[in-house]
Amino acid sequence: MTLLRPAVFLDRDGVLNSAVVREGKPYPPQNLADVEITRNAQESVQRIRDAGFVTVIVTNQPDVAKGIQTRDVVDAINNHVMQETGVEHLRVCWCLEGGECDCYKPKPGMLVDAARELHLDLSQSFMVGDRWRDVGAGINAGCTTVLIERGYQEQRPFTPDFQCSNLSEATDYILK
Repeated sequence: MTLLRPAVFLDRDGVLNSAVVREGKPYPPQNLADVEITRNAQESVQRIRDAGFVTVIVTNQPDVAKGIQTRDVVDAINNHVMQETGVEHLRVCWCLEGGECDCYKPKPGMLVDAARELHLDLSQSFMVGDRWRDVGAGINAGCTTVLIERGYQEQRPFTPDFQCSNLSEATDYILK
């Protein structure tokens, strides 16, 4: 029997790198030059890993399906963010919202698939994000949820277990 490990699932844009905010709504950076790693991201990820958690980026990237971004650019951004922060694993949903997709957050597919493949215990894991979709995915997967409040002007159909203002505070909560 394989021992299940705890994980910290991290949204990319707005958590590990800064989101581009226009009219109160967050968007991903359009190219590698626009990527700005958030303050203390590398230190926070290292603290999480040192405490024995597996780290996994889970990110919706529908702009590729919409035809307004290329997969090569998103892959370059993902690789850069992983390299700069030390996150070990990555799951990307390339789909548009709706339809048959089970991975577009707030659906839990990316977390459930990662748990199965990496032998993770979702009940002992955390989902950290900056949007209601991230909180919803964590709840739907059975994780403890942490919302990094960025002041976006959007609905909030899900309530996080903890709310804070940055990844360093989220890490403090996870490790206590």
